[in-house]
Amino acid sequence: MRYIIIGSGAIGGSIGGRLHESGQSVVLVARGAHFEALRDNGLRFTVPTGTLTLDVPVVARPEDVELRADDVLVLAVKTQDSVAALDTWAARPVAGGGTAGERIPLVCAQNGVENERLALRRFREVYGMCVILPSSHLNPGEVVAPCGPYTGALVIGRYATGTDDTARRIADDLEKACFLAPVASDVMRWKYGKLLGNLANVVEAVCGSASDATAQDLVARAKAEGAAVLDAAGIAYAGEAEITELRSGTVDLQPIAGERARGSSWQSLARGTGSIETDYLNGEIVLLGREHGVPTPVNATLQHAARESVRRQREPGGLTAEELSRRIAEGITE
Repeated sequence: MRYIIIGSGAIGGSIGGRLHESGQSVVLVARGAHFEALRDNGLRFTVPTGTLTLDVPVVARPEDVELRADDVLVLAVKTQDSVAALDTWAARPVAGGGTAGERIPLVCAQNGVENERLALRRFREVYGMCVILPSSHLNPGEVVAPCGPYTGALVIGRYATGTDDTARRIADDLEKACFLAPVASDVMRWKYGKLLGNLANVVEAVCGSASDATAQDLVARAKAEGAAVLDAAGIAYAGEAEITELRSGTVDLQPIAGERARGSSWQSLARGTGSIETDYLNGEIVLLGREHGVPTPVNATLQHAARESVRRQREPGGLTAEELSRRIAEGITE
C-alpha cells in the first residue's frame, strides 16, 4: 500500500513522517512555502527522542502523482477545506481505469464529524479516523509531535460502521509506525467523543490559553451543552474517561525543549491561515442544538468569536475569557 497524505501539516505530517520512517511508501501533498521547504530540505520532524530529517516524496498538486490501485488517500486538511480537496482527488484517474472516487479508499484523519459524509458523496470506500495526536505545524517544513511512547492514537473503522481487511491493513501499518491504531466498528462514536473534547480548542485559540478558572468554566459549559445536544439527538459518543484510558501510558505528552503543545485552532490563528475549523466543532453542536431544540448559547458565542478573530486577523489571545463570559450572559451570539 502507498499512502497519499492530502494536507501535510501537524496531523498529516506526523502520520506521513512516521509511516515513511517505518519503511512504508508515502507521498506528502503540500502547498506554498511548506511544499518548497519539504521539497528542498525534507520533513523536519521533532519527537521526544530528537529531530528527524525525513526525505519524504512531496507533490504540490494532484496532477503531480499518478494514482494506482494499491493507494490509500489520507485526508488531513481542515474541514473547511475538505470539499475542494475531495472534488479534486475523487476525479483523478487511476492506473488501469476508473477514478479515485470509484477505486481508492479514503481515510478522514480529521477533527469533527462532517468530513466522512462529505467524502461518501464522492468516494465509495470511506474510513473514519479518530485522531488523538497532539502535534504542531507553525513553520514551513517542520512538524512537532511531543507524545510517547506512541506518537498518537488513531482509531479507525469504516464509515458509517463496520470493519474490513482494508481497515486492518492500515491499522497494521500504523502500529508499525509508532501509532496505537485500534480498529473499531463504531468509529464515529469515538469521533463524537473527540468532538466534545475539541470544543475547548476555540477557547485556547481566542483567549490564548484555556488554563485559568474563567476559561476552564467556559470549556466545561461548552462540553455540557455538547453532551446535552448529543443525548437529545440520540448520538452515542465515547466518554472522556474512555478516551483517557486509551491514551494513558501510551500517548503521553513529553517535554521537548522550546516547544509547547497547542491546539489546531490556536495554530490556525497563530499562522494567520485566514480560516478556522470552529464551524465544524462548536458549530456542529450549535447545528444539532437547533435541530433538536436544545439551547447552545456558549458554543454559539464561541463560534462567533472564532469567526470574528479570523475576520479581524487577531492572533491568539485577542479576547479574554471574561469578555466571552460577558457576551454569553448578554446573549451576544451573532
